[in-house]
Amino acid sequence: MSASSLPESGAVPGRVAQRHDLRSADSVTGLPPSMRTVHAMKSRMETTEIVVGLDIGTTKVCAVVGEVDADGITILGVGNVPCRGLRKGVVSNIDWTVRSISEAIEAAQTMAGVEIRTVYAGVAGSHIRCHGSDGVAAISGGEVTRLDVERVLEGARAIPVDADRQILHVLPREFTVDNQDGIRDPVGMSGVRLGTKVNLITAATSCVQNVVRCAERCGLTVADVVLEPVASAESVLSEDEKEIGVALIDVGGGTTDLLLYVDGGIAHASVIPAGGNNVTADIAAGLRTPMGEAERLKRNFGCALGRMVGDDEEIEVPGVGGHPPRRTARRVLSDIIEPRVEEIFAVIRKRIEDTGLLEQLSAGAVLTGGGVLMEGMTEFAEEILGMPVRLGVPVGVRGITQLVAGPQYATGVGLVQYGANALAQARALTPVPPEVTRIDARRDRIVKEPRRELQEEMRIETKSGGRFWSWLRAAF
Repeated sequence: MSASSLPESGAVPGRVAQRHDLRSADSVTGLPPSMRTVHAMKSRMETTEIVVGLDIGTTKVCAVVGEVDADGITILGVGNVPCRGLRKGVVSNIDWTVRSISEAIEAAQTMAGVEIRTVYAGVAGSHIRCHGSDGVAAISGGEVTRLDVERVLEGARAIPVDADRQILHVLPREFTVDNQDGIRDPVGMSGVRLGTKVNLITAATSCVQNVVRCAERCGLTVADVVLEPVASAESVLSEDEKEIGVALIDVGGGTTDLLLYVDGGIAHASVIPAGGNNVTADIAAGLRTPMGEAERLKRNFGCALGRMVGDDEEIEVPGVGGHPPRRTARRVLSDIIEPRVEEIFAVIRKRIEDTGLLEQLSAGAVLTGGGVLMEGMTEFAEEILGMPVRLGVPVGVRGITQLVAGPQYATGVGLVQYGANALAQARALTPVPPEVTRIDARRDRIVKEPRRELQEEMRIETKSGGRFWSWLRAAF
């Protein structure tokens, strides 16, 4: 991997690299210890986090680099390379997958100008399962805190799980405080008993470990493994859609992921082992053309609804095994694609009906993923699902957004947003050390709670001409 011009990150999970104010890096060592303490605090306040999302898909590996600061997420770089090491979302060839990850990381590093050490990796596949659970915990101190929420969620995940499976996510649907239910965020509420209802997302341990092993063989540390449709929802769904009910349909190369939101929380998650590669295989068999050419025909000329294609439109189909290319009606290509797409959407509708949540999806469905780029996909989905359907593209980020503007980048961008939220939650749960000196911006002075040795250093510096206070006024 290429060397980076940025300093190495610390030990905080998910922190890949940091950008500091370099103008005073050499001068800090010449300051007295008390002044170095305040300068270090100012540097931490100005620090930005670099978060990397690694989308390991059946047809491609995509690495997205984002810079997280107080203003939001800025996309710095993207690496996107083909991948042949997965089958239906599960790693089937370690070496091929490692090669694709290395190439994607190298491309993202070069574009972003940072060294990537830690990533948030996506996982999918038909091994994913969704289970309901609940938990109860006593409220310490009479008021709900973040730690109380963590304890009740930890209790909800304490259920028997098969030895070959592990829990990926604990997704709260609602909280209860004493006898009051339907609470989204209980922090700050008064009570003695906190309860929750959650959905547990489980995955095959071997599949998750293979993803982690591939990343580690590339010299990367996996901060967290995230279910890909959960990551995609971060980037393409609005809070209003989650509130009134929405179905997220992520059509990938090997799988189609379904995620249902009701009342602001995830109510159901499942994976269908069919996707864009099935359509490509049908085209290759039906038109007797190589798989690579079938993929090109699907992307450039494919249409999910045959009636949207004119009768006079023609395409050139390359031959296989030395046979010359031939011309055929574009309608023939559409007639091959339509039955497979109809089958996928029919299975999705059946899954939604089986959950009993069809009537609660007032916002309809959102299509995302590389498999929805064909013409007529949203129109066909509306017919089969019987609800409004829109195309979902990543939102809520800045920077070089033109590189991640398509639905095929929803998971990669969503992994960055998921990582940014995880870092924010970790900081919220981390207590401030009492010996650290705080800056009181209102009074433009230091709040007097330093350690004894720091007090002595400040007293000495003040006696020696007031250099410390002069520097502090100039710096702040």
